[in-house]
Amino acid sequence: MGGSQSREGLELSDSDYSEEEEEEKEEQDSDNYVDAEDGGAQVSSKTLDEVDSRLQDLKLKYSKASPNSIKKPSADQRNAVKLYLHIGGNTPKAKWVVSEKLCTYKFVKKLKIEDDEEEYDGDELRSGEGFWVMKVGKKIKARVSTDMQMKFFGDQKRVDFVDRGVWALKFYEDEEYRGFVSRFQDCLFENVYGMKPTEENKVRVYGKEFLGWAKPEESDDSMWEDADEGLWKSPQKKPMEFPERERQDLLEEFEEAATGGGIQSLALGALDNSFLVSDSGVQVVKNFSHGIHGKGVYVKFDDRKPGSGGAGTSGTPKKGLLMRGETNMMLMSPSKDGVGLSTGLHQLDIETGKIVTQWKFEKDGTDITMKDITSDAKGSQLDPSESTFLGLDNNRLCQWDMRDRKGMVQKLANASSPVLHWTQGHQFSRGTNFQCFATAGDGSIVVGSLDGKIRLYSRTSMRQAKTAFPGLGSPITSVDVTYDGKWVLGTTDTYLILICTLFTDKDGKTKTGFSGRMGNKIPAPRLLKLTPVDAHLAGADNKLHAGHFSWVTESGKQEKHLVATVGKFSVIWNFHQVKNSAHHCYQNQQGLKSCYCYKIVLKDESIIESRFMHEKFAQARTNSPEAPLVVATPQKVTSFSMSGGKR
Repeated sequence: MGGSQSREGLELSDSDYSEEEEEEKEEQDSDNYVDAEDGGAQVSSKTLDEVDSRLQDLKLKYSKASPNSIKKPSADQRNAVKLYLHIGGNTPKAKWVVSEKLCTYKFVKKLKIEDDEEEYDGDELRSGEGFWVMKVGKKIKARVSTDMQMKFFGDQKRVDFVDRGVWALKFYEDEEYRGFVSRFQDCLFENVYGMKPTEENKVRVYGKEFLGWAKPEESDDSMWEDADEGLWKSPQKKPMEFPERERQDLLEEFEEAATGGGIQSLALGALDNSFLVSDSGVQVVKNFSHGIHGKGVYVKFDDRKPGSGGAGTSGTPKKGLLMRGETNMMLMSPSKDGVGLSTGLHQLDIETGKIVTQWKFEKDGTDITMKDITSDAKGSQLDPSESTFLGLDNNRLCQWDMRDRKGMVQKLANASSPVLHWTQGHQFSRGTNFQCFATAGDGSIVVGSLDGKIRLYSRTSMRQAKTAFPGLGSPITSVDVTYDGKWVLGTTDTYLILICTLFTDKDGKTKTGFSGRMGNKIPAPRLLKLTPVDAHLAGADNKLHAGHFSWVTESGKQEKHLVATVGKFSVIWNFHQVKNSAHHCYQNQQGLKSCYCYKIVLKDESIIESRFMHEKFAQARTNSPEAPLVVATPQKVTSFSMSGGKR
């Protein structure tokens, strides 16, 4: 476990290296990164701040010269920068070293990134043809994309990024730095949308109502300030200052091997039990104020298990949805074609440990598929009479009803599976490319799409979105929403996007985008990102997934944290800090505000999912401001309690 801020916050050292020494250091650094990805460079501390304090105590030799005393290159040296390389990973020897004392950068268009000969300027290729590449000196040649994890330091005239290593560019003048940032963002826009970054094209992409997303400096952030109604604001309406590093350590309580291993998903309960869904069965574990543990009943799949052919499903269940007062679970498995869609479900009676019904999806007499299922509302799994749930496919959003039209309770199916009844919803003609969805406390629905759009639907209508937020170019792989519906969290491969849904209608009433169409003062979103160092350490093939708010199911309660997973990292953000407009991360930023303040839990194998338990499990521990965090890997499940002490 460890915090991450100071790894990359180390000053840029002006130590000089010969080419031979530098190449040796780069090789050593590459080895360190491989070790970190493979679990070799483990953090053995029991608190999240120990790595930070170790790095801060290092007596590294920095240049005494002030940033303003750097010798400026001659006037004919255009786009001049100093290039640094980060070495040492997350070890105590981590530092920045000079890679090239003086070099230049440029943005060029290419048809193939590996082509060293053909380079084009912006007007030589047709719109949408080729892509922009950033070149720095002789060592950097990277396609402009969010994969670079570009981080901007306005006060230092510096940018950090990832390209088979972690690099930093130091600019000599503030004007040159700001020119680079604008140029990078323009190239990114063109690479993402295939059109030049003109005002007209930005209106086409974002719409007139969302121009604040394209020009965050002109966005109205007042809703971010007012949304919590005094929760973190002082009586003078000025943002309160939060400690930069709250002393909220995640203390490991329990770690134990899962029965049968092969955990595929985590189904947390708000009552007595939670459930680990594996490839061979479901393990029942007990809920405590300090986490989940205890080897309870293990329901092993029999001949009617998912994958045996019943209800058209095949393979290991990818999701377990708790229902009916958490006494039943709907198990969803991919279909035989392996594309992640399901033609039906298995209903597990947890009390008897048996699959009691195999359901299939059908509309107008035709079998259809579903990509995902979720509860009608956040917390509705606690309702003992619950018989409906929501389904999502690429172009479908609907509600399913388990009750037979004649009012008869379904018996276990033999030859043919009973049919789930499509009670309401809509089948869109084309183009929605739905990927994921979630519900708020009142049943409002948020849906994320392949094109990055996030749509808000009221509980009473699934035909037309009340609000549709434009995409930022990256597919939305998962979504979550707070219980009160004021905040939506979308997950992409490289960042989380946090959206405030509040707006003021023409009558002066404050509403959410689920209940009405938002006007022309829609606040810009905020991005939650990994630092380039952590993004690199997480591994090139590891993507952020499954971003969630902490879990509340009562009006007036506010979620306290957000958590997401990437590789062997669970990454935790303080929700109040992210919303605070005065937070230091947001100072001197160009573009959308991005927060890099988080804590990391590091495990020794890839993490399947990280979730906070229901908030009621925080009440039993007076010194804990948050319910325990549960981290599931394929073979283990670990619970962490968060202490509430402050520095």
